[in-house]
Amino acid sequence: MELDPLLLSRIQFAFVVSFHALFPVFTIGLAAYIATLEGLLYRTDNPVYARLSRFWTRVFAVVFGMGVVSGIVMAFQFGSNWSEFSYRSANFLGPVLSYEVVTAFFLEATFLGVLLFGRDKVPRGVHLFAACMVALGTFISSFWILSANSWMQTPAGVEMRDGLLYVTSWTEAIFNASLWPRFFHMALASFLTAGFVVAGVSAWYLLRRRAPEMNRKALGMTVALLAVIAPAQLVVGDWHGLNTFENQPAKVAAMEGAWETKNGAPLLLFAIPDAAGETNHLEVGIPNLASLILTHELDGEVRGLKEWAPADRPPVGIVFWSFRVMVAIGVLMIVVAITGLIQRLRGRLFDSPRLLRVFTWMIPLPFAAVLAGWFVTDIGRQPYLIYGVLRTADGVTPSLTGGMALFSLVGFIAVYAVIFTAGLYYLLRLIQAGPESLEDTPDAADGRPKRPFSAVDTRLDEHAAPEGARG
Repeated sequence: MELDPLLLSRIQFAFVVSFHALFPVFTIGLAAYIATLEGLLYRTDNPVYARLSRFWTRVFAVVFGMGVVSGIVMAFQFGSNWSEFSYRSANFLGPVLSYEVVTAFFLEATFLGVLLFGRDKVPRGVHLFAACMVALGTFISSFWILSANSWMQTPAGVEMRDGLLYVTSWTEAIFNASLWPRFFHMALASFLTAGFVVAGVSAWYLLRRRAPEMNRKALGMTVALLAVIAPAQLVVGDWHGLNTFENQPAKVAAMEGAWETKNGAPLLLFAIPDAAGETNHLEVGIPNLASLILTHELDGEVRGLKEWAPADRPPVGIVFWSFRVMVAIGVLMIVVAITGLIQRLRGRLFDSPRLLRVFTWMIPLPFAAVLAGWFVTDIGRQPYLIYGVLRTADGVTPSLTGGMALFSLVGFIAVYAVIFTAGLYYLLRLIQAGPESLEDTPDAADGRPKRPFSAVDTRLDEHAAPEGARG
């Protein structure tokens, strides 16, 4: 069997990007949470905030390191597997990706050192400033990365000359048509991811009667945040969808499983798309709802995939189902967040073992939603690398063989397996130790005696369990 270098390169890049995307989406939201804790500590002088901040900063450092390693390796593929794409798009993507390193990565890396090691060595205001700069750096980084990816979705400000793309307007290219909906959609996804991780871990500690005061405070804060951000994501997601409907209608047709152009198109809740037969099987839908959502009219027109040649259509099945996975998880997050807030206002959040368990079960779901969203975005862009400008098949390295692509794919899987295993192992060690293990470590807020982290006793703390939280 002959190995297809294009297919293997696509699988490799999808694997590496999917793996890498898990880390930034978590660290962006977590950095903002740490900055919030540092601000509360500066204002209230409450040592609980200091211990929470120190604990989550350690988690942030581990995940940040995993993201850096996976991100650096990921960039090698532009030259090894996608040299034609790199060559043709270098006039725009080269500077933009460089801006991300210069303006964001250096900022994060510099102030992360102050945040990690400077608590007792710099004034508290400087330490708070460092936390804010780390959080700002993560947002600047996401801006440049999303600008580059959004330009690939909705290219602007460039022209093709002799097979190369030349920038005619940096403003139009950077601030392309899909940048802001995608930036805010990803920002809220980052807050949701970090928020559900913090809430889930805090709930897990409460179920095990560990440091109830500290973890009640952490859970209460994040539940209030999630109850606002989860519904807001629905609004921003609608904005993003309308933008995609305007600029990438073929992608929306795949998302909706729409083959025929219709007025009053139904919203399909379930279907089995059949690309070969250009139809769906076992459709279950709500009449007119897709038209209402996309055009804000019950009889609005939604274009079907048959308006494009088969070679110009994205893969329907994976786009269709990835979109539904993302939306289903989003709806579940809204339900859980609002339920948590209601129980918090009623004073029952910390006394509900079932709800606490639900929060612990929610930990992996935001990551799954992010991956599903990326699948919709980038698989839905196919068969183009740069939408409407450069086909994926034209961007692969001409001299790349199937054997070479397979060798590098296996190598990436092996390296990333080591990175993920080692990082996950250390993260689990940190979480098992918990923030209460830092009660005897250095802290400018209380100045008490210390013991080294290596000597942390991971036994359950002796605090009394919250009433009703047994079992």
